[in-house]
Amino acid sequence: KEQGIEFITREDKEYPDKLRPIYNAPFALYVKGKLPDKQRKAIAIVGARECTPYGMEITRYLAGALAREGVVILSGMARGIDSYAHIGALEAGGITCAVFGCGIDICYPRENHRLYLEIPKNGAVLSEYAPGIQPVAGNFPMRNRIISGLSDGVLVMEAKERSGSLITVDMGLEQGKEIYALPGRITDSLSIGCNRLIKMGAKPVTSPQDILEDLFTDYTGSPCAESIGSTDPMPLRLKPEEKQVYRCLGMEPLHLESLCAMTGLPLDQLMEILLKLELKDVIRQPMKNYYVMNKNYIMNKN
Repeated sequence: KEQGIEFITREDKEYPDKLRPIYNAPFALYVKGKLPDKQRKAIAIVGARECTPYGMEITRYLAGALAREGVVILSGMARGIDSYAHIGALEAGGITCAVFGCGIDICYPRENHRLYLEIPKNGAVLSEYAPGIQPVAGNFPMRNRIISGLSDGVLVMEAKERSGSLITVDMGLEQGKEIYALPGRITDSLSIGCNRLIKMGAKPVTSPQDILEDLFTDYTGSPCAESIGSTDPMPLRLKPEEKQVYRCLGMEPLHLESLCAMTGLPLDQLMEILLKLELKDVIRQPMKNYYVMNKNYIMNKN
């Protein structure tokens, strides 16, 4: 257990049951953290590294909503969609696991160092590669069979026509997993892969409920799983001008200039209102000068 790393072989009872029947199952896993209970449902969330602000935000939301319902969120800790899947689960206080294409003593990519430290606190980072093995390109398609193998279904958030995420889908199909995809605009290159999957029979996801109903036969719905585009209750204690700005926001990040045009407010006044709304935790700024409604605030209030 050097560096807090556990070595689990197929002979050990801790070895995940979901991996045992898959083709070319890994002989052993190196694990940092704690693997989830074997009976717990799990969803793999994959997608583009160079994702859109919309993709980031919806991934964060869906991962959080599923995690709140006890679903384990699996991904590969890559840039983009993977990172936001882990972030959404962690923000919800849920369990998430990252499968590496290198030794788990190596944080890859380096920019995800904080995730690398946080994930094992309520989940695990794991790999079939021994500590010290570097992240070379050929390792990643192989690790994808583990991401899909540990799951009960694979959700693709954004993917180009020839996206590497589709390798995980192929592995999942071979393993008999359910495939889900986020529908997107037909003009968006990052939606081509998802829209094609839907045409081929993947289940379109417009709310967490679309997945939860499949995972739990007795699922009856919850405030955490409303449709992404549903109208949220207006937060309490907002002043009229704050309500005016709040009503312009949704799940898709909106730029400051667009908000200025929509509200007709002077820029300095608008920025003051946005700051107040951020301090009240009813909106967030996922990236500089882009604003979204804080779905976590709404769900926590419900």
